[in-house]
Amino acid sequence: MALAFYNTRSRRKEVFEPLRPGKVSMYVCGVTVYDRCHVGHARSLIFFDVVARYLRWRGFDLCFVRNITDIDDKIIKRAAECGESWDGLAQRYIDEMHRDVAALGCLAPDVEPRATENIPEMLDLIARLEARGMAYAVGGGDVYFSVPDFKPYGALSGRDLDDLMAGARVEVDERKRSPMDFALWKGAKAGEPSWDSPWGPGRPGWHLECSAMSSKYLGEPFDIHGGGEDLVFPHHENELAQSCGAGAEQFVRYWLHHAFVRIDKEKMSKSLGNVFAIADVLEEVEAEGLRLNLLSTHYRSPLDFSPEGIAESTKAMLRVYEALARADEAGCEDPSYDHSSHEVAELVEAMDDDFNSAKAVAVAFEALRELNRSLDAGDLKGASVSLGVIKAAGACLGLFQAEPAAFLDSYKSKGAGRSGVDEAEIERAIAARSEARKNKDFAEADRIRDELAARGIYLEDGPGGTTWKLEP
Repeated sequence: MALAFYNTRSRRKEVFEPLRPGKVSMYVCGVTVYDRCHVGHARSLIFFDVVARYLRWRGFDLCFVRNITDIDDKIIKRAAECGESWDGLAQRYIDEMHRDVAALGCLAPDVEPRATENIPEMLDLIARLEARGMAYAVGGGDVYFSVPDFKPYGALSGRDLDDLMAGARVEVDERKRSPMDFALWKGAKAGEPSWDSPWGPGRPGWHLECSAMSSKYLGEPFDIHGGGEDLVFPHHENELAQSCGAGAEQFVRYWLHHAFVRIDKEKMSKSLGNVFAIADVLEEVEAEGLRLNLLSTHYRSPLDFSPEGIAESTKAMLRVYEALARADEAGCEDPSYDHSSHEVAELVEAMDDDFNSAKAVAVAFEALRELNRSLDAGDLKGASVSLGVIKAAGACLGLFQAEPAAFLDSYKSKGAGRSGVDEAEIERAIAARSEARKNKDFAEADRIRDELAARGIYLEDGPGGTTWKLEP
């Protein structure tokens, strides 16, 4: 089997062949830190975390770079609205982003460069573009990229430059040679942060930073460049233009983009006002339930976000942990399969086929059914095989990584807290029900059970006594 995935530039699935055998370089566009991260960001963070996990599980030596845009028009504007410094605001949201990343179970990238830490590399890139006639200064510190001088412009997004020119709106800056030209360097305005440059004090354009930082940390060309589909045009198109315009023969070998998260069939975005901040969502739901929900749809398909969908995914996730806890209690051994084990062939086939996490989730849940059947039958050998498949899927997807019993206890406590349920009160009710059953007062026992069920608290009677759990 060979790993293949959809390359945005070629518009088809291609077998992945890294530039250097066994080694992979990947750059993903990160967050512009002017506000809290929302569920749309969560899809990107989780998907590329899965790509990184799978590549490593598959045996590749990966260098994963994800940038932070910490200077931007939006950051300056928001800082002024909040009455704080631009860098203080950026740091505040960087800290919040890191908390979100950790809560979602995402591993940190190998390198996380900030735009403001790489100004010299950006200035060097502008100078090379200017020397090749691909960039021009217009006075006041502004420097633009000359789009018409880059003939392949539009190759990534599949757009025709003539059509783009015809549909372009007249820009405020009449000094531009073409309305399609974009800013490489923005001259300083009063009260705004700036850095010295040969063209005067100013700050970098948004597109510039990713070209400079990806090349700095990964070289040219590098293997994979990723982001959301909204970045294909103009951001990644402009990155490609300025990097190749400065002399890169290829810049990126494979372009990888995920689809939007939607609310009521509309893209989730701050501009539409339909965003759900990750931190707010995780106050109400289990993070791993959200992660499972986002991975249950193929990354190139739009994902409809809903509390009901997360609740269903959380129920499914709890079933996995309950089975894993059963396996632990039964003394079932984890065979720790790697990608070459024939027992995980279906999992590898799913992930090798365009990182199909939805199929990988299905493989895990089929193994879950087999695990429960084997445990019911006392077949520890068969249970061990199914356990190994679930664990392998979890390793690829960043799921089912916690110690099962501890996870279930933690989930129960957090769920009780969210629901305003007093755990001691529940234990008292269970004790009262047990006493009623002992006295053969089954009507009272049923009343207590039904009263708890109406509050979303479900009792399970077993050989070790009565336990309870919350409806997600």
